[in-house]
Amino acid sequence: MKEKKFKYPKVYLYAAAGGILVVIALVCYYLFTSLSTKDEVQYLYIDADDTIDSVFTKIEPYSSKVGLRAFHTITRHSGYADNIHTGRYAIKPGESAMTVWRRLSRGHQETINLTIPEARTMDRLAALLSKKLMLDSTTIAQALTDSAFCRKYKCDTATVACLFIPNTYNLYWDISMDGLMERMQREHDDFWTAERLQKAEAMGLTTDEIQTLASIVDEETNDLEEKPVIAGLYYNRLQKDMPLQACPTIKFAWKRFDLRRLYDSLLRIDSPWNTYQNKGLPPGPIKIASIKGIDAVLNYTPSDYLYMCAKDDFSGHHAFAATGQEHMANARRYQKALNERGIR
Repeated sequence: MKEKKFKYPKVYLYAAAGGILVVIALVCYYLFTSLSTKDEVQYLYIDADDTIDSVFTKIEPYSSKVGLRAFHTITRHSGYADNIHTGRYAIKPGESAMTVWRRLSRGHQETINLTIPEARTMDRLAALLSKKLMLDSTTIAQALTDSAFCRKYKCDTATVACLFIPNTYNLYWDISMDGLMERMQREHDDFWTAERLQKAEAMGLTTDEIQTLASIVDEETNDLEEKPVIAGLYYNRLQKDMPLQACPTIKFAWKRFDLRRLYDSLLRIDSPWNTYQNKGLPPGPIKIASIKGIDAVLNYTPSDYLYMCAKDDFSGHHAFAATGQEHMANARRYQKALNERGIR
């Protein structure tokens, strides 16, 4: 006699299938619901010190409860905690915890636009860059004042500022110090086109010397029309083997950029950047030279000017002179204006 097989009523089969579909739907809802509650893209910055818990803490302020729980579950069971990638990551509206996890686990980060400022000192540059990059200011400053580090990029601690061309560059937030310098070196080499190099060669100056002179011109004026005139004046003094006697170099030597008047005692500072005591250009730039300043030097205005003095109307413009006698007359007028205004 054959044994009878037990048959489940169709209603039970339909119920089981329905239950499975419900579970699948709930899992999908749980894993693929939107992580962010914001209408705009949020950026998650993960640095070298972050742990899985600190990543959760950074995401929590703009996450939905369900999305955050899903993100917890996925990351806790995926091994992500042992392989956290640094970087700047976009979390877009409507993206699920699963999508965000994939991006983070694969290190698919977003770039930033980094603007190199016309900083006066490497310490100041380090402080400004650290606000935009994962690198801290101490790491940057120490590297830029380290002779061995600078030699890797064919410069020294005085000329390292020449590698930084003030422009905006697209790069990764977690770039290393070496990566940053390699990028700056490439940008520097691209900036120095064949045309610019030919003009520098015609002047008998290296690219570093052009940028050093440009940094002085930049500090003398913001007036784009005066920049090439001042560049021509200083070039004349170099050609005649005269000290530049550039006031901005004295301020740089003292690291006192707020000085309004330079007395004789200040001009006697023992420094290679003292262009009153030392002939020729200083060892390196007194700031990161602007592109307009560099091009002003390369396209200087020929003249017989050897002297200049700020105008007594405090317009920010200069009175130029070809002789010492003319210059002294201009200087007396300016000194008189300073005295009348009580500027010390």
